[in-house]
Amino acid sequence: MTFPKAPLSLRAKRSNLGGAVNERVSREPLMSEQPTLAQHRERLEELRRRLGAEHPETLAAMLDLAEMLWARGHLTEVRALEEHVVAVRRRDHGEAHGDTLKALGKLATTIGAEGDLAEARRLQEHILALAPEVWGEDARDTLRALNNLAGTVAAQGDLPGARAMLETAIEELHRQFGDNDSDTAAAIGNLAAILWQHGERGEAYWLQAQLVETQRRLRGEDDPLTRAALAVLAAMQHDGMP
Repeated sequence: MTFPKAPLSLRAKRSNLGGAVNERVSREPLMSEQPTLAQHRERLEELRRRLGAEHPETLAAMLDLAEMLWARGHLTEVRALEEHVVAVRRRDHGEAHGDTLKALGKLATTIGAEGDLAEARRLQEHILALAPEVWGEDARDTLRALNNLAGTVAAQGDLPGARAMLETAIEELHRQFGDNDSDTAAAIGNLAAILWQHGERGEAYWLQAQLVETQRRLRGEDDPLTRAALAVLAAMQHDGMP
């Protein structure tokens, strides 16, 4: 069966939390149609001219453009944009600041996607070390950082280590936010992937089935994330699960 080699990073959410997972769901446009890549570029250039390359609004536009470029696989350009944002936020806010850590988290996942898992892990461990001070020990953003690190650890082949991280994240996410929560669902899906690769297919299948039902409740039958969860479940069934 075709199955992810490692859990998906929460970067896939890219919710607009100021600039890490934040970061990858762009702001909703005022119009019903999503802006094109060319429109994103035009908006960024206009902001650069009017406000400068280091203005917070310009930085946010850079991250919006990076989101669209990421979806198209243009990682070199994404990395350049994210490195600029990280540098400016480090200078303006310092290292131990939520906006800096979120931008750094985006950069870490880009670096990991380029294949440098060791550097991605180093950055993610750095983020996680500062997260309790910045967000709190059990805050949502801290747990997202733990989930993202688990994805990199799994990609490096340490499935037991990744599993332990995900189980910690899920326990706390479930305690605080319950089952019907997008971050809880994402972490459960990642754990299902880990268990499948670790040979614990019965439990992996059960978790994936629970994820499908959660995504249906949260997003509806036709949402891309629901369809993706269903596709993984169908692949598990095809591979011999009941």
